[in-house]
Amino acid sequence: MTVMIGPYEPHHRAAVTGLLQRSLLPEDAAEAAEIVDLLAGSTGFVAIDGDAPDGEVVGVALASPGHHDPTVGHLDLLAVDPGHRRHGHARALVAAVEELLRERGLTAVQVSGNAPTHAWPGVDVRYTPALCALGALGYVHDRTAWNMTAELVEGSPALRETRAAQERLAESHVVVREATPADLPELLPVIAAEWGAAWVAEVERAVAGHGGCHLAIRDGAPVGFAAWGGCRPSWFGPMGTLPAAAGLGIGGMLLRRCLRDQADRGLRRVQIGWVGPVSFYSSAADAVVERVFFLLTKPL
Repeated sequence: MTVMIGPYEPHHRAAVTGLLQRSLLPEDAAEAAEIVDLLAGSTGFVAIDGDAPDGEVVGVALASPGHHDPTVGHLDLLAVDPGHRRHGHARALVAAVEELLRERGLTAVQVSGNAPTHAWPGVDVRYTPALCALGALGYVHDRTAWNMTAELVEGSPALRETRAAQERLAESHVVVREATPADLPELLPVIAAEWGAAWVAEVERAVAGHGGCHLAIRDGAPVGFAAWGGCRPSWFGPMGTLPAAAGLGIGGMLLRRCLRDQADRGLRRVQIGWVGPVSFYSSAADAVVERVFFLLTKPL
């Protein structure tokens, strides 16, 4: 078997999409094309089987400098075809990525979501071979993150109607509606000031057509928002309510409006990504903690 490691180029997109469809868990494989598009700004390497016709791509590793801390690199994607594992391809790909990051002056590499362009918070624990490979290469598990899953079945709490809640909010002079591109000049500075630049980019992508976003507006100004599809079509988030509007029930109502959008697009299960307030999503949408991710790091 002759496998060569070379730079990832735009013309590898279709081949890498096919690789991910063969290599990832079903819920990730279904969004392989969206994941590849999301990581279009990453750089890295592919492993190519020189014995296969036209040189089949059998492995990929992509990385990027941290958006929050540019001195730290992020391993955004690592995948090896199931039929080509245990031949050292992951080791060679990761070594090439590490050398690239080292040459660029970075001091460490993290296997954690590089918001706002992240397909996962870290490594899903069900990708056990990847965790074992990374551990053998010196990566240390230092944090854990989790997603929650909401079942989008008619009659479920996740799809509870929002009309009554909207009427109650109207009594407090809060109007609820779907966001449009015309809302962004006023909405994005509010998000940047309260929650940071990463959420700005995710909301921009959602409103631009990758997903959707709903707003709560009081006295003409946004006081809450919820978005979906900014990173992946089946993922919900981000969402936020300004402190001055807390306690009005805005969050739960905006959440369910987004989940209804996703249900209308044929989704039956939605991931609430990188969750903080577990109890809120459990109460508002009957969501349960399901996907668990290890976040790892290694000095360069």
